[in-house]
Amino acid sequence: MINIERLKENSYDVVGALLTVKSELGPGLNEKIYQEGLALELTEQGIEFEREKIIHPTYRGKTMESTFYLDFYCKKSIIVELKSVNQLTKEHRAQLFNYMRIVEPTVGILVNFAPSFSEIERYYFDQNTLEIINSDGNSINERHPNRH
Repeated sequence: MINIERLKENSYDVVGALLTVKSELGPGLNEKIYQEGLALELTEQGIEFEREKIIHPTYRGKTMESTFYLDFYCKKSIIVELKSVNQLTKEHRAQLFNYMRIVEPTVGILVNFAPSFSEIERYYFDQNTLEIINSDGNSINERHPNRH
């Protein structure tokens, strides 16, 4: 069983950086502006990250040429996916969950900067059950497709 409280604590500084960027830039700008602002803020706070990290999925143990681009990969364990849309949709969540199943990080954060108040959703990857768990500790029934 994963320790959600410990994982939340490990991601507090990243969430804090997201809130600082939103406070500084305000709502409704282009996603790329928030990406640049977050990169500057993470650097200023000394938080380790990779921006637009390239991921190659695997098929039967072989690396594919296809690529995914993570907006941010922080602390070698946290995926941050940024949006600037009217509201988050199941498609946005599915994108994050697909990244989480491929990379198997401990935390996935989906943030929407467009509304007046930032929408920030945190999800957790359970390495034992290979499930994605929400902040309430409930499985969202998204299992790794290649493992049972």
